Amino acid sequence: MKTVLLEPLVIAPDVLERVSGFLQDNGHSFTAYDTRVEDDDTLIERSRDAEILMVGNLPLSANVIKAVPNLKMISVAFTGLDHIDLDACRERGITVCNCAGYSTDSVAELAFGFMISLLRFVVQCDHVTRECKTRAGFIGKDLRGKTLGIVGTGAIGMRVAEIGKAFGCHLIAYSRTPKPEAEALGVRYLELDDVLAQSDIVTLHLPLTDATRGIISREKLARMKPSALLINTSRGPVVDIPALAEALDKKQIAAAALDVFETEPPLPEGYALFDKENALLAPHVAFATEEAFVRRAEIAFANIERWLEGTPQNKIV
Repeated sequence: MKTVLLEPLVIAPDVLERVSGFLQDNGHSFTAYDTRVEDDDTLIERSRDAEILMVGNLPLSANVIKAVPNLKMISVAFTGLDHIDLDACRERGITVCNCAGYSTDSVAELAFGFMISLLRFVVQCDHVTRECKTRAGFIGKDLRGKTLGIVGTGAIGMRVAEIGKAFGCHLIAYSRTPKPEAEALGVRYLELDDVLAQSDIVTLHLPLTDATRGIISREKLARMKPSALLINTSRGPVVDIPALAEALDKKQIAAAALDVFETEPPLPEGYALFDKENALLAPHVAFATEEAFVRRAEIAFANIERWLEGTPQNKIV
C-alpha cells in the first residue's frame, strides 16, 4: 500500500524513520512531504495514488477526499477532527483514526500556565521590570484555595482536575457524562450555570460540536464572577468572541486567556481581543511540545499498523 504524509509532523528525521520503518519493512511505500500546502489542487496531486493519507491539522475537504480514488484510510495526527470532512469519508467507507491523548499533559500544563500568568501578572511584571519599575499595582493571588470550574471532563479535563487538586483548588465541573473517577478526586458535578457562577477560574475542555459551539455566550459570561478568569485551550468557537470582548471591556470578568480562536492564527489585524489588556493570547500552542509531537507521530503510525493488521485503533469513522 502507498502511504502519503501530506505535511511535516515537526519531528526529527531519525524519529520519522523509526516510527515509519515498519511500512517499508513490510513492502509498503511511504512518501513524506516536508512542506505544508492547503490548496486542494496541490493536495490532490500529492495524494493521487495514495491508499493511506496522513495529516496533522491540515484541512482535508470533500473535494480532496473524493478525488483520491484509492483512498482507504486517513490517519490524523491530531485529536480534533473538525478539519476533516468526515461525511465524505463515511460516504466512501474510508476509515479515519485520530491521536487522542498525545497532548493531554501538554494542554493541561498550558492551562495552568495561563492561570498562574493571569493570577500573578507574569507578562505585565516582565514589562515593568524591563522598564526599571517596581511591583506596584501587581500584587497577585494564590491558585491554592480557588474554586476551579472544569467544563468538560474528558482526558484533558481529568488531567486538569488532578493537577488542580495538587495545587489545592476546590474542584467543580460540568459534563454531559459525569465520571466516577472525577468524583473520586473530589470533583463536584453541577449544572453549567452553577459552575460559571461559583468558579474563580473557568477552564474549558470541550470538543467542538453543534451543541458546544458558542456555549460560552453573552448570557453565560454574565453569570461569572467579576473576579473570575476564563481559560480556553479547547476549541475557539465554543466561546462567543464578541461577547467575551464586551465582557472584558465592561469588567464583567477579570481576565481571559485563550490559545484557540474561530480561525487558526495568524489572526487578522484589529482582532477583537488585541486591545484588551486583560486578555492573554497564544497562537494555538497548547499541544505543541517536543514530547507531544513524538507521541502523536508514534500513535499516528501505530494507527496505520493496526489498521493494516485488521485491528484498527482510535477509529472515529
